Amino acid sequence: MSSQFADAVAQYRAHGYAIVRGFFAPDEIADVAAIVDRVRDEAIGLGRTYRHGNLFYKVTPGRDGRPQARMAQWASWHHPALEAVRLDPRFVELLGPLIGTDLKQIINQLHWKEPEGLGDFAWHQDSRFRKPDEAYRNLGTSYIQTGLAIDPHTRESGCMRFIPGSHLRGDLDLDTDTEVLGTAMSDAVLRAAGLPTEWTEVELAPGDLALWSPYLVHGSGQNHADHFRRLYINGYVSAADCDRGEWAFRNGEPVPLGPEPALVHYEQLYEDREPHYV
Repeated sequence: MSSQFADAVAQYRAHGYAIVRGFFAPDEIADVAAIVDRVRDEAIGLGRTYRHGNLFYKVTPGRDGRPQARMAQWASWHHPALEAVRLDPRFVELLGPLIGTDLKQIINQLHWKEPEGLGDFAWHQDSRFRKPDEAYRNLGTSYIQTGLAIDPHTRESGCMRFIPGSHLRGDLDLDTDTEVLGTAMSDAVLRAAGLPTEWTEVELAPGDLALWSPYLVHGSGQNHADHFRRLYINGYVSAADCDRGEWAFRNGEPVPLGPEPALVHYEQLYEDREPHYV
């Protein structure tokens, strides 16, 4: 393991998050960015939220009324270049000391924040989305979320914010009645959970990787920069502790997507496989 990865592992163990600078090289991230733009064009071309199995495009009207791509899930089914990223051996090298080398994946997701668009993410823990509870065991020590920056993530562009130490509190009674996507962060939510209203801004350059615990409270604000703020999220879990998800690595070796999708979050996967608008 490189000294950089070893430092990130130590940082994660101490703080519940870490940042790896230059995880992907500039030429690599430029190639990823081109594919991510193609996915966005596909989503906008559909005009509405769309699903085909685990492939999912979240499309909503923007401030100007035109379709805005907000999120895509499991675009790796449609784009081999994104499949190659999620199976890149650097992921298992980095995560192996923390959650092992037999890994499933339950998040494969792209986020776009348009300049001055609808880009808020409310304060939340990723643990709220790991349902049903019985399918995810030892969540705090078996699951890690990663986010690969495709553009500069700065305060101006609406970078993520982490609440240091919040992962040590386990599941918190945060507001779960509102949608995370499209809801602004509120200090009142933090105070109601007994958390400090102080945070770390996760500023990233293109190619940097952030990783964080499912119990770490985080959110992000609007993009006021003159460029998109794109993020490629891949969430990995120890296979022995999860009954769902697509395999990513067995004994450290990449496992490509098979002929049929695995059950992840979409409960109607096996009853409603055909392409449809939502």
